[in-house]
Amino acid sequence: MLRDHVYYHFHRVCIDQPLPYDHIWDLIPDMKDVSQSHRVLADHLKSVRTSRSISLQDLSAKSGVSRATLSRIENAEVSPTAETLGRLASAFFLPLSQLLAPLEPGFPPAVRREEQSLWTDPSNGFTRRAVSPPSGQLKLEMIEGEIEPHRRITYDRPSISGHEHHLLLLAGALALTVDGVRHELRPGDCLRYRLQGASIFETSDRAARYIIAMA
Repeated sequence: MLRDHVYYHFHRVCIDQPLPYDHIWDLIPDMKDVSQSHRVLADHLKSVRTSRSISLQDLSAKSGVSRATLSRIENAEVSPTAETLGRLASAFFLPLSQLLAPLEPGFPPAVRREEQSLWTDPSNGFTRRAVSPPSGQLKLEMIEGEIEPHRRITYDRPSISGHEHHLLLLAGALALTVDGVRHELRPGDCLRYRLQGASIFETSDRAARYIIAMA
């Protein structure tokens, strides 16, 4: 348990043998990295909003996300869920990938796996990897997604209407509902679609891992 892990280190630092750490999270590098990634995302989301001169109240009205939640997200007090990011992307008329990270002005030919940005939504058991991040000089981008078993992720509306997607299921099983039509996918299946309305990603007793190419 994380709580026990933190307590053990806290007890060791504060009681057993004080060590020269400025912050308790320095003892737990993985948690510190997660906190830092939340801060980077929070700053970027705020930058996207302020660059468009949109107030928190106006963004709340456009996205359906409460002003209080938006404020907590921008202050890195909470991490947004996949559904919340989908609503914000739609409100900004931005692809989700550009909401997660700034658009690259150029592009390196090779993107090593260790260099690919990773975003997780623990509440939905969802992990998103930017395999080929968006660039101002390229039309196509690719993401790798993984969803844990027995999960359902709903996106109310597309960030950009008519956005072209090509989804290839790599492993597991996935039910994807696009504009009211449900598709049961097996490994090796490819689903091609243009997003016009809501979409739902569902897993049963197996996790799903897939690639989406977007143009």
